[in-house]
Amino acid sequence: MPEAFSIDMASLASLEPKSWPSELISQKHLIYSSPAALAFNSPGAEGFGVKRAALTLPGSVMLLFSPGCCGRNTSALGGPESRYGQRTFYLLLDETDIVTGRYQTKIVDACQEIAQSLTPAPQVIVLLSTCVDALLATDMERLVRLAQKRTQIPCLSATMYALTREGHIPPMVGVRKSLYSLLQKAPKDPSRVNLLGFFTPLADDCELYSLLGNAGFSHVQELARMADMAEYQNLARANFNLVLHPESRLAAKFFEERLEIPSIELTQSFELEKIHKQYAILSRLLPTPLDDHQAFEAALSKRKEQAALLHDLSFAIGETSNAEPFGLALALLRMGCRVAEIFAEPAAEKLALIKAIAAISPKTRLASNLSPSMLMYQPKPGEVDVAIGSDACYYHPEAAQVPFLDEAKPFGYQGFCALLNAIDEACHKAQSKAQNTGVHVCAAC
Repeated sequence: MPEAFSIDMASLASLEPKSWPSELISQKHLIYSSPAALAFNSPGAEGFGVKRAALTLPGSVMLLFSPGCCGRNTSALGGPESRYGQRTFYLLLDETDIVTGRYQTKIVDACQEIAQSLTPAPQVIVLLSTCVDALLATDMERLVRLAQKRTQIPCLSATMYALTREGHIPPMVGVRKSLYSLLQKAPKDPSRVNLLGFFTPLADDCELYSLLGNAGFSHVQELARMADMAEYQNLARANFNLVLHPESRLAAKFFEERLEIPSIELTQSFELEKIHKQYAILSRLLPTPLDDHQAFEAALSKRKEQAALLHDLSFAIGETSNAEPFGLALALLRMGCRVAEIFAEPAAEKLALIKAIAAISPKTRLASNLSPSMLMYQPKPGEVDVAIGSDACYYHPEAAQVPFLDEAKPFGYQGFCALLNAIDEACHKAQSKAQNTGVHVCAAC
């Protein structure tokens, strides 16, 4: 029986990215997107694909225009009673619309109908295009201008053209920039700082809020916490931005060029010493130093408390979680854990992480979530104790399950402690289940 493709990290680390096996390069084979398949829908219809991301703006509604296939996928956002279903409108385009170009007139007419039918009127209309418009070279800037003139409501565009995912501006990078495109230049307030990166806020107990607050930043602003468009405009008053996700770099560039707001980037990490070092570097750039000593010591204590449990566990790590899979794998390995498998797509910029993983655990295997061979995947009994990420959980149903996919985003010491708590809770659940069913689990659990 054919087996799912995988490669050990030692072999992968020995190759240059241009020499990686074709199974790891999506342009060279048919794509089986296991995360999307596991969601039973388009990746944009669950989690924070372009569709949900486009509705992050306060008071916004979305008009998706496309042939029927994209509309069917959008149903996963929820019915008319859901908070997304009530804000999502769909314009079905047929062949005549597309061939004759009359779809452009229909789009502007639909925006007018939306504006007139809703009470209160929407604060923003997002025009969401698809691969059809990319292939037709639809002038989205023109459509936005026409819709805005007709409705007298701010409009912006976003696209979910999946084939550009590995291009210069992938959809999730482009939509992050679009969401800030309505900001107007404003006087700077030294007490304001923006957090860029996610479509939902950081977890309420994330130490970053208190650290910045104690350093004199009384307004720590996030798009997802804006109540209305007037409050949204306060993002343009920030003294600087903290970029917490690499896909927000283009948005940060927009802030710098259009709004003259500089940026500092922090990387999500599950290594306490690296988190501490990042805060120390940030502290040197601020007028008032950050004091993360208490949070750092608490996280160190948490790590020490869980050391015995972690040391005995073997992990499978997926990419559908609130963690970058290669960085998380390296952090667990450096804590003395074993990492049997990683389900993710490698990229050239991950090569340093891949080599670091290979140096500690050369036999850790990488499986591609886009390889059609994953249809043949069979887990090895007893190889994995804990699965992190919904994709890894699917491939290892016998393991302790840690989806780690809450909408409130983990970061810094809070993210580290949240992960350890999730692992501990999953192990206890697995142990209780084993006691009730008589199924064997690892000694650590």
